[in-house]
Amino acid sequence: MKAGEKQAAAKGSGKDAAGMGFSALGFRRRLGMWYRANARALPWRGVNDPYATWLSEIMLQQTRVATVIDRYQEFLRRFPTIHDLAVANEEDVLALWSGLGYYRRARTLLRGAQFVEREMEGKLPRSLAKLRTLPGVGEYTAAAIASIAFGESVAVLDGNVERVLLRVLGLPEQKGAKARARLVEVAQRLVPAGRRSATEGNAPGNHNQAMMELGALICVPRQPLCPECPVMEMCRTQGEHATGTRARMQSRTVSYLLALRKRGVATEVLLERRAAEASQMAGMLELPGLPPAAVQGREPVLRLRHAITNTNYYVQVFSEGVLSDGGPAGAALLEKITAMKTDLTWVATSKLGQQPLTGLARKALQRLNLMALPRVTIELQGD
Repeated sequence: MKAGEKQAAAKGSGKDAAGMGFSALGFRRRLGMWYRANARALPWRGVNDPYATWLSEIMLQQTRVATVIDRYQEFLRRFPTIHDLAVANEEDVLALWSGLGYYRRARTLLRGAQFVEREMEGKLPRSLAKLRTLPGVGEYTAAAIASIAFGESVAVLDGNVERVLLRVLGLPEQKGAKARARLVEVAQRLVPAGRRSATEGNAPGNHNQAMMELGALICVPRQPLCPECPVMEMCRTQGEHATGTRARMQSRTVSYLLALRKRGVATEVLLERRAAEASQMAGMLELPGLPPAAVQGREPVLRLRHAITNTNYYVQVFSEGVLSDGGPAGAALLEKITAMKTDLTWVATSKLGQQPLTGLARKALQRLNLMALPRVTIELQGD
């Protein structure tokens, strides 16, 4: 028997060909039973639409599930198909993405839809290898789409899955290609064979979602719920594993201006558009920034904290009241903002929900009751 045939046979029989110390088949069975009983009812699960799976995986990257739920549903209502997204205006896409952060994801998703529409007759490719050719689709996203949407027997390795595997194997957190290759090998060993079928369902996709769910709900970074874990008996760690030193969060205090004016019965707010060539959040709208000297001795109308990657921003928003059509109210602070006049625009508060706002601007405007809070809806599973 050839080496490849031996590997396939070992995988099918559940033998420990990868030196894991436990049966892959036994692991899958316990995990699968737990997942069927405990999986959250999320709007992107159980759908038969590869585009919807693609969208959810892009939105969920480095973003909390609760934040994604409402935006995902709203995005699909506005752009229900790849074609609808491909012909969309970038600003409209960014407006729906506002609050999710990492706006490059939205732009690459749009370019990916345009590529699929132009080069692939509007249909997502069905294999991992071909999915990797799409703009913005890396190893993780391609594996997620291939397994969840098309049932390809390929492992998904995100942060949650890595943590589960490190603890089960009794390994410390390590960097480098060799350590990752070890996790990839084990993860792939655990994925069941077979593609999606009408009679047998989608074993690879369900397994990958179960692994991610286990890491999200049970095998959490701090104080894991080991007694509730379906594979605790196979775990060599049974608790937190050794991790590397994390980069310390930096802190910055930033100040912004809330400038409002009345135009007839409408109220407008002054916003600043970030430069098109900006390295982050290019072209997005935010409140105009103020230098520290401009706010000395003033009391902000709003204070909030906003975290981006490894920085905590302590935000202060200042206001001097509502401008009349021709009055000078608020002019003192208006003259102190750092933006060029060509980057400033007045937007009706009733239309803020359709604007490509930065996450910080959206949060501040919602806290100031100038735009509505998002509606979070989730369908609960019945008994």
